[in-house]
Amino acid sequence: MVEHKGVGRRWVAGALGCLGTAAAAQAQSFVNTPGQIPVNGGFTENVDFADVDGDGDMDCVVAEGGDSGDDQNNLWINRGSEPGGTIGFFADRTSTQCPAVLDASRDMDFVDIDGDGDFDVYVANTSAISNQSNRWWVNMGGLQGGTAGFFQEQTAARWTFIAVNDGVTHFSSIGPSVALGTGGFKDWSCDCVFGDLDNDGDEDLVHTTYGGNFDGGAPTRLFLNNGGGFFEEFNPSGVQLLGTLINNNTQALWAMGVHVNGTTNTTGVQSDIADTPLGVEIGDFDGDHDIDILQGARNQIPRVYKNRLTETGTLSRFQDITYLTGVPANTDTGGNYEQEMGDFENDNDLDIYGLNWPGFNDVTIKNNGASVFSGTFTLAGSGADDNEGDFLDYNNDGRLDIYVTNFSGQDKLYRNDGPPNWNYTNVTGTELPSLGATGLGSDGCDVDEDGDYDFLVGNDGGQEEFFLKNVNNIPDAIAPRVANLEQAPNRSPGAAPTVVRVHVYDNASWDVTRYDTAVLEYSTNGFATIGTSTMLFGGGQIFRGTIPGAISGTVEYRARVTDEHGNVGLSTVKNFVSGLPTPVPYCTSSTTSSGCTPTMGWSGAPSVAASSGFTINCTNVEGQRAGLMFYGVSGRSASQWFPGNTSTLCVKSPVQRLSAQNSGGTAGTCNGAMSDDWLAWVAAHPSALGQPFAAGQVVDSQCWFRDPAALGTTNLSNGLEFTLHP
Repeated sequence: MVEHKGVGRRWVAGALGCLGTAAAAQAQSFVNTPGQIPVNGGFTENVDFADVDGDGDMDCVVAEGGDSGDDQNNLWINRGSEPGGTIGFFADRTSTQCPAVLDASRDMDFVDIDGDGDFDVYVANTSAISNQSNRWWVNMGGLQGGTAGFFQEQTAARWTFIAVNDGVTHFSSIGPSVALGTGGFKDWSCDCVFGDLDNDGDEDLVHTTYGGNFDGGAPTRLFLNNGGGFFEEFNPSGVQLLGTLINNNTQALWAMGVHVNGTTNTTGVQSDIADTPLGVEIGDFDGDHDIDILQGARNQIPRVYKNRLTETGTLSRFQDITYLTGVPANTDTGGNYEQEMGDFENDNDLDIYGLNWPGFNDVTIKNNGASVFSGTFTLAGSGADDNEGDFLDYNNDGRLDIYVTNFSGQDKLYRNDGPPNWNYTNVTGTELPSLGATGLGSDGCDVDEDGDYDFLVGNDGGQEEFFLKNVNNIPDAIAPRVANLEQAPNRSPGAAPTVVRVHVYDNASWDVTRYDTAVLEYSTNGFATIGTSTMLFGGGQIFRGTIPGAISGTVEYRARVTDEHGNVGLSTVKNFVSGLPTPVPYCTSSTTSSGCTPTMGWSGAPSVAASSGFTINCTNVEGQRAGLMFYGVSGRSASQWFPGNTSTLCVKSPVQRLSAQNSGGTAGTCNGAMSDDWLAWVAAHPSALGQPFAAGQVVDSQCWFRDPAALGTTNLSNGLEFTLHP
């Protein structure tokens, strides 16, 4: 059985040969330039890039230890803005700028946990040798009032209410026996990921675990950020476990139903939240703007969980939809080590790159936009012990290519060939130098700011890292694709802002796109832009922005996204109405022969974007009377209905009748009523008066019914005027 990221195996430095013969260096896209990075020679598990000191260039953290035991993680600072420094050359500043902490780390992630504009670090650790927790390193810039780029260990403070479950306000699933006195809890974490799960503007944590000895019994957990960078478990089930394992038929913590290992159920009755994930991805897989989860599994089928925030209006238990997505058809029950998500066919949804999906085969699988994945393509030459894949556009042609880190031989590069099939060609021999090492993790970004994407590969077993400088010198001229801007609902002005989200795709992985500058531009009533607000990265391809709630009128808005190379992408323009007039009763009702005063009312909102849901009604009608509702689009009227009759015609001609109906109730009393879903009626009659309707159109309506004892034998209600919403 193949194993991942050094789990259960080690190789002696220098014992590996190089696979394949590279072409001449000048013909290759990458050159290994180890002189640009510090000499390391540790047991490197993974790397990540961010600008930690705010000087405009990308710095790096290096995760060390893993199965080898506790080690010091490293911070490498890009010297592009330092006196005498050179962009793209790194200095090791671990001893002066990092906590002196030894731990068995498998991954490190940059994330701004407290929203102060600088990047903190989350460290994923394993208890394979000694019990330990994942750790928090907080950047001392911003709210901390110190120097940006200097980090402090704050693990004990940032985990909150671990093992506290009072059944009222705190619902930790972690048992006291698993909690650690130094903060956090005993676990075996290989990969975690951050995203705004509850759409409140901060990044929350998806914390996965492969469990002790890959037992598949320890659960993934979700932790919500309180906005200040303090994390408490999201466990709506209320269950607290006794140890590290979750038993079958236990409520599935943050997912619907009960936990059943290997379940094929998709209705919410069961979920499997305890696999052996070595990687986890998040993003909006189905286009509804909330963050879903794809969890890998070394020894089982990977799982897909749907976030139901959009459906329920609040963060609630996720639904395990694995067996609705096509993922099981593209994997097996062993060796599905790692996966990445990116839009490699440029159709504005997230597709999957699956490493060892199945067996030793690496594949790409396409998303139909609704979380259904199919069209498996096997990457040529991938039948080897690969360890991690990363998307990048190495030749800046606007398509996501794939770099693959190999555990026991030559790393690989796959070129995206684009339409019509969007498949991949193995270009390792012509684009990469001969590289043979124990590669465990990698990450790409433009570290030297020359417009193309470079790559850093972390190697295990005391072997030095690879720094692959991109020598294509093809500038990035590809603008971000800003798609699927969320439609804001109509509203009344108030203090609460209007929140909208948008998808952002570019010719880079999400690890790069997350640093794009995104703003929400808005205006009212057709005027030029009156304001902008910063949109925050929310995980996957999601950015989130707000429009002040006090604005009134017809509000137009769009998202503008600028990537690191200055390319600008714009979304479509959408609008909503703030302070829309509500329907207004007007005119005078009749008094019927039985003394009734029929009165118009309504429910719902008259939106032209909807095909139902706005009902006009008339109450206090005489019982058991035939009648109907009618409307006009030419304004109000106030003309006599019939000489001597108390009714007034309130709607100017021409008018359109709706469906004939009976008022019900009891004859001779005033308990009759009539109603029509006006939106449903006009949707079913597309050639009726006023079609096609547009937002802002004013409609007047009234009710007519039989009254044999009245003069003219009929009567009318008062009028109701409403303005159509977007």
